Amino acid sequence: MSLILAMSLFSLSMSISPGPINLISLNTGANVGFKRAFGFVSGATVGFTLLLLLIGLVVEASIELATQSATGPDSGRRDVVDNGLTLIGYLGAAYLGYLGWRIATADTRLNASEQSTPSFIQGAALQWLNPKAWIACLTGVSAFRLAGDTQLLLQFSSLYFVICYLSIASWAWAGARLGLLLGSSKRLRWLNRSMGASLILLAGYLMLFAEQPSL
Repeated sequence: MSLILAMSLFSLSMSISPGPINLISLNTGANVGFKRAFGFVSGATVGFTLLLLLIGLVVEASIELATQSATGPDSGRRDVVDNGLTLIGYLGAAYLGYLGWRIATADTRLNASEQSTPSFIQGAALQWLNPKAWIACLTGVSAFRLAGDTQLLLQFSSLYFVICYLSIASWAWAGARLGLLLGSSKRLRWLNRSMGASLILLAGYLMLFAEQPSL
């Protein structure tokens, strides 16, 4: 039971804390409502869970070998890992900056049914391009020693799926409530600009973050 509690607290702290996925969910809920935000919420949850499973089943063993020695025969593997994370960081930052620009320039005069909504695919893709999502998965797999224990990995992934879904959905729900409070298109425009600018700044930070391999 203590292991389940530890896994739950880890999943909740990683899923509920502010980040690009949650900010986009908040903004989407404010602009188009809770129901229409569910595609993005679902994609982000499924994308993260699949990434967690992939790392647990395939990548972790290679990471452990690569990090045993920085100068030994495995140093080449470490370089591959670092270069891969750097590339993911750049791609993720670029995509996040694009989404931030789209949000900042969205036309709030349109009805909710006419506005474009981040899709399931975009939610999943953003998780796979988010270096922090990779680090969260690697941390979880390492901390709970999931590599090589398929049953425990599936248990953790199932638990994370539920908690992640509820956490991201709660941001979309909060955004929908905020949208009702703001009311006018002018106020929503300021919200969009603020959220878009925040995501663009975050993309800039991730560009710097990508230069510093974390493993």
